[in-house]
Amino acid sequence: MMKQCVGLCVIMCLVLGFSGCLPDGEELCTKTVDTAPLGIPPALLARDVADIDAYLAANNITAVKDPQGVRYVVTQPGSSSDTPCLESRVRVIYTGKLLATGDVFDSSATPVEFRLAGLITGWQIAFPKLARGTKATLYIPSVLAYGSQAVGKIPPNSNLIFDVELIDF
Repeated sequence: MMKQCVGLCVIMCLVLGFSGCLPDGEELCTKTVDTAPLGIPPALLARDVADIDAYLAANNITAVKDPQGVRYVVTQPGSSSDTPCLESRVRVIYTGKLLATGDVFDSSATPVEFRLAGLITGWQIAFPKLARGTKATLYIPSVLAYGSQAVGKIPPNSNLIFDVELIDF
């Protein structure tokens, strides 16, 4: 009987000890976003990606080609190997431009903070690939941004370019 009590106490201590591994309120980090459940029409994504790839080729830009459609160029690597996850709050400086015209539609000169899971899908795909301190240019297909909706200065079905600096998360 005593051995069973000791064994049970050891198991309870292990369970309680491991249950406190994550800080209060934090969840396990999800490193990627799955676009399949979003119902993105493959033909529209293919059209957007083809337009972005044509732009990159015409401008002699060599970009990393993410299989989900985002393209990106790291212009300055970060200082660490830590990368944010969907649950992270990211602090960034950014400029958003329309791929078609180069017109700036939004920017921040000082760091702003966002919950990554609340941002456009293109950012959710790209940012977990960027280390803290990285500067990069992101090429986001319209279907991974605002799709067929006009938002502010962004016309419907607009592929976007973002120059970003991931300050912290």
